[in-house]
Amino acid sequence: MKSRLHIPRPTARPGEKPDFSYLELTPAGKVDKPPIDARTRDIENLSVDLVRVLDDDHKAKGPWNPNIDPRDLQIALRWMMLTRVFDERMWQIQRQGRISFYMQSLGEEAVSIAQGMALRPGDMCFPSYRNQGLFLYRGTRLVDMMCQCLSNTRDMCKGRQLPIMYHNRSANIFSISGNLATQYPHAAGWAMAAAIKGEDHVAASWVGDGSTAEADFHYALMFAAVYQAPVILNVVNNQWAISTFQGFAGGERRPFAARGIGLGVPGIRVDGNDLLAVYAVTLWAADRARRGGGPTLIELVTYRGGAHSTSDDPTKYRPKDEWSSFPLGDPIERLKQHLIAEGRWTEAEHEKLTKELKEEVMAAWKESQRYGTMTEAPFLDPATMFDDVYAETPPHLELQRRQMLDLEG
Repeated sequence: MKSRLHIPRPTARPGEKPDFSYLELTPAGKVDKPPIDARTRDIENLSVDLVRVLDDDHKAKGPWNPNIDPRDLQIALRWMMLTRVFDERMWQIQRQGRISFYMQSLGEEAVSIAQGMALRPGDMCFPSYRNQGLFLYRGTRLVDMMCQCLSNTRDMCKGRQLPIMYHNRSANIFSISGNLATQYPHAAGWAMAAAIKGEDHVAASWVGDGSTAEADFHYALMFAAVYQAPVILNVVNNQWAISTFQGFAGGERRPFAARGIGLGVPGIRVDGNDLLAVYAVTLWAADRARRGGGPTLIELVTYRGGAHSTSDDPTKYRPKDEWSSFPLGDPIERLKQHLIAEGRWTEAEHEKLTKELKEEVMAAWKESQRYGTMTEAPFLDPATMFDDVYAETPPHLELQRRQMLDLEG
């Protein structure tokens, strides 16, 4: 019998019935929670099973239940809703031609908010381009994020970056990079430095399932494993890397969470649309890292509800109704129903909050336009292109700046 080249194929294409049988779900509450100091060899099952807390009846179950105060869950729900309303508005604005590009985190809001809740302010975050909720949670103003997308006079990147490539130094959030997976080695290196200095801070980074095929993913994992860096390496498995099914990155054979086991790095596979489960797993990994237990690789099983970006049409490569069939549901709806089941939320309160958040986002958009748009003044000063290149601007750049200003005059 001759060998044959295997080509990964998605379980469903446009016009076909969605099929998520490959996910291998575990019932809520059935996965044991090991002690912080458990050896990797003793907890290999966590990389295959799926940690879940919220069941289909909207109740929190099992040893991973973090027992978060309902008031804090209401706050978490608000942050997720704000992220979605912000995304919806910015998507519409791009479609109107008022910004050049945008990427939503539709369906993935629980990842940023739950993990933001589990981390401490001193922990350093190295995000990907669907972590806008993390920026909001850590205090980045809506106006500042909108101004970055507009590349106007208040743009935090001074017009030098693609829209949605935010940063926030005061909130310990590193710059987003369009070069995929580069943030992973940065996170491992920052964590190693924190350990050298004797700090109890940890680093956390996020990549998508497709980015695990990048060399930087493996470099970071190796360094983190060898030096036992206090870092949390997150793989947000939203099933699609643009138009490429997660199987092309190696997700067919074993879960992404299992990739660190050969290096002695524990992996945990978690329901990425269950805010309680994501919070509990992240807190476990952070506590382990702070106590000298080294890195943890977390795979967050979720689904990209919308297009990859405003440049993408997902109806060309997957069933149109695939998100509505995703067995782990909508993270916002699940937390909302949990709070309702607990008697701590109502449909009326949800509708009221949605309206308030839309008004908040609209007000921020109106304010951001005061600092300029792509077609309306004020505009960025072109002379700023010479700034921030060297600590002290060399004479030849000063000469070029003066020449440019003379030409403009």
